[in-house]
Amino acid sequence: MSSSSLNIRRATLDDLPALKTMWLAAGLPAAELEARLTEFHVVESGGQFAGALGVQVLRQHARLHSEDYADFSVADAARQLFWERIQKIAANLGVFRLWTQETSPFWKNWGFQPPSLETLARLPEEWKNLEGRWLTIELKNEDAINAALKNQFAGFMDAEKKQTAKVIGRARTLRLIITVAFFGIFFLCIAFAIFLVMHGQGPWR
Repeated sequence: MSSSSLNIRRATLDDLPALKTMWLAAGLPAAELEARLTEFHVVESGGQFAGALGVQVLRQHARLHSEDYADFSVADAARQLFWERIQKIAANLGVFRLWTQETSPFWKNWGFQPPSLETLARLPEEWKNLEGRWLTIELKNEDAINAALKNQFAGFMDAEKKQTAKVIGRARTLRLIITVAFFGIFFLCIAFAIFLVMHGQGPWR
C-alpha cells in the first residue's frame, strides 16, 4: 500500500475503543497504555483506524513501543510515515537517541542496531527493567554536543568573570575618586576656616 493513502496523527480519546481492542488482542497492558494515550500516534487508512505506535520521550531519549496494527496490510507504509514523524518529534524535543524493542526488520533497515555495553549504559533508568532486546540509533552525537555546551558554558563563565572584574575595577576607581574628593573638600574647608580665623573674619569675632 502506498503511504500517500494513509494519514498519521496524534491519538485522541475517540481512538481509545479501537486502541484498547487492538492492545487486548495483542496481549499488551491495555490499562497501562490507556493512561499514556498522549504518547500514541495513529495511522488511518481511508479515514479508518488502522494501527498505532507509542513514542515515549525521557530527557534526550525516546522509546518507540507498543507498535501494532488492526490492518497489517498498511504496516510497511505506515512505518515509513511513523519514521518521518518520529524524526520531526526528536528534532523538536532535542532527542539525541532513539530506543526500541520492536522486532520488525523495518527498524533495523533504518539504522537501529543492538547497543554496545557502553551505549546500553546510557539507557534511562526508567526503562532498564523492561524485558526484551533493545535496538538503538543515535540521532545526534551526545558526547560532542555535551562537550560543545560545556565549552560554551566555560567561555560564558570566563566572559562573566572578566565583566565582573571590570565592574569591580570601575567601582574601586569611583570609590577612590569619591574618597579623594571628600578629603580634598574637607581639607579645603579646614584651610578656609584657618584663613578666616587668622584674618579675624570668623563668625565668632
